[in-house]
Amino acid sequence: MTPDPTPRAGSTHAHVDVIVVGAGMAGLTAAHSLVASGLSVTVLDKGRSVGGRLATRRMGGARLDHGAQFFTVRTEEFARRVGDWERRGLAHIWCHGFGDGSGDTQMADGHPRWVGTQGMNALAKDLAVGLDVRVDHRVFSTERSDDGWLVTCDDASRFPCDALILTAPVSQSFSMVFETVEDLPRAVFAADYDRTLGLLAVLDGAPLVPAPGGVQRPTPDIAWVADNAAKGISDVPALTVHASPEWSEHHWDTPEDEVHAMLLELSAGWIGTAGVIESQVKRWRFATPRDPWPDPCWTADEHRLALAGDAFAGPRVEGAHTSGIAAATAVAAMLNAGR
Repeated sequence: MTPDPTPRAGSTHAHVDVIVVGAGMAGLTAAHSLVASGLSVTVLDKGRSVGGRLATRRMGGARLDHGAQFFTVRTEEFARRVGDWERRGLAHIWCHGFGDGSGDTQMADGHPRWVGTQGMNALAKDLAVGLDVRVDHRVFSTERSDDGWLVTCDDASRFPCDALILTAPVSQSFSMVFETVEDLPRAVFAADYDRTLGLLAVLDGAPLVPAPGGVQRPTPDIAWVADNAAKGISDVPALTVHASPEWSEHHWDTPEDEVHAMLLELSAGWIGTAGVIESQVKRWRFATPRDPWPDPCWTADEHRLALAGDAFAGPRVEGAHTSGIAAATAVAAMLNAGR
């Protein structure tokens, strides 16, 4: 990432060709593609670090992925990206499928499951190298004029640009532009997401997760269980548990300490006799889009605007990558047409 040398609060930053909102897989991929085509780009993200759902936590000497757990590769463009990561030791194949805890240790389907060797977030950090990324920048509003866009953050810092790519969850993207762009298609912006409540637990012994170290949908209340040591990203035994969308929705407003206790109870069969050294709850309000848009992105050429993310190309890491490239291609064409 390129550090921001300019004072933030209330300042107006240099005009760029494109502002990308969101520094997850879609946003970083879009920015890479645009920069490669010769355009100037700034990426804004409300979080403290890049990655979005490519999220990894260090605690108790362990490393735990708590957002996206793995990814598959089906397209040539993503295969080239992953091949580069593999050559540089940033990604490796974990396995070719998972069981459901019923006794089958693995249900292979022919698709390798890849992971970031140092955690999924390390892949996002690699994508951010060389880009102008501003974290801790929450977009407050956007304005459209004949000269382009003016993006204002919550500290009153302003970012003028010619074109805009939004990669946040679609309801958040809608809130950024609904006062600026008329006739937004409600079918796009009405998309909803499943929620996920998760548990991260560092243990003093190996958990009872069968090979290869991941279990999908073992019970109605649990969607995912992962042994981060078996996954190859942690030297210390560490468990990631995602509750099911239904359980997460039902308990979303339950007090944090109660959710924590209930998740520990749900996870007891996977923890086994190991002791819990440290544990915490993680929340994903926009975990999985329920009805992804069939196209890889949504565009409004007359406004030089594009929306991207896994809500457009499928709820997978690769889908976000595909969507980011599609949005960048569309926006580059918009700008070239106007010059």
